[in-house]
Amino acid sequence: MPPRLRLRPRALLIQRSPSQHSLRHGYASLATATTPAPPIEQTIKSVPPVLRYPPTQPPSHKPPEVRKSQLHRQYQSVLKASPLILIFQHNNIKAVEWMGIRRELTAALEKVDAEREKLGQELFADGIKLQVIQTGIFASALRVVEFFKPGESALDHAQYPTDPTTPTSAKVPNAQNTPDDETFAHGLSRKAHEAASNKKLKLELEPLLSGPLAIVAFPSVSPQHLKTVLSMLSPSPDFPAPRRKVNPGYHEPEIQAGLQKLMLLGARVEGKVFDQEGTRWVGGIEGGIDGLRAQLVHALQSVGGSLANALEGASKSLYFTVEGRRMDMEEKEKGDMKEE
Repeated sequence: MPPRLRLRPRALLIQRSPSQHSLRHGYASLATATTPAPPIEQTIKSVPPVLRYPPTQPPSHKPPEVRKSQLHRQYQSVLKASPLILIFQHNNIKAVEWMGIRRELTAALEKVDAEREKLGQELFADGIKLQVIQTGIFASALRVVEFFKPGESALDHAQYPTDPTTPTSAKVPNAQNTPDDETFAHGLSRKAHEAASNKKLKLELEPLLSGPLAIVAFPSVSPQHLKTVLSMLSPSPDFPAPRRKVNPGYHEPEIQAGLQKLMLLGARVEGKVFDQEGTRWVGGIEGGIDGLRAQLVHALQSVGGSLANALEGASKSLYFTVEGRRMDMEEKEKGDMKEE
């Protein structure tokens, strides 16, 4: 006989448990609940809008996502962080030649750092870079750095601390989310653009900012590193190039062909413009910054010694004059007493 199957009645299948019934009743009560009315202040006047934007990138005069704007900001950072910048003019240097020049320059600077490390001095090789620049954008960035001096604004460190826990958006009081607002005083603001567009202000480097250019930026004024860069990129009798036995890679045809197309124009040292002779003078300081400090101390000591000798000589001459006069008067008194 086939097995018997016990079937439950249909009414028992559709019957719900008491817990399910209570949940359904709760949902119905929530659906019928009403939202409380807003405060009377919100019905009379609207809430002021919150201006939200990244604190590190407020509205700018030109679109910040454009490559020119990014280069403009990068050049401003290089000019502000580099007290020493060499300016070269290049003419159709190939990519392979650039690669070889950068390789040999990096190797030479690392040797200088190895010598300085033995003496416990600061290292700068990693921060010295040779890069090709867009001349027009670099000139505009230089004008912003030289002529735009922003004052206190809402976008200072008091409003935006460097704490990483700060939110990525904030509210600036009395500011509008447009580039025309004078509250924003960064390098890409409308005020910076107006300061750079003033044609009455002239740059000292303006005669050099023409044609294809390349720069070498230094994180510090180090005559030792400057001397190495000049001997590698612009050799001269005062800064001879390394010999073939010492550095055979420097004398490869590709590197020599690239160096022949590279010409030193000048330098910007601590905001001042130096020509080729002035640049080589800075690189020719013996002992670097320490040697320059030693020369300054020696000069001050020599000036102090000469001043002391001058004062001492004047006092000695006065003493001898008074002493001679006293002896002369004593002799005269003795002679008068003998005659009497």
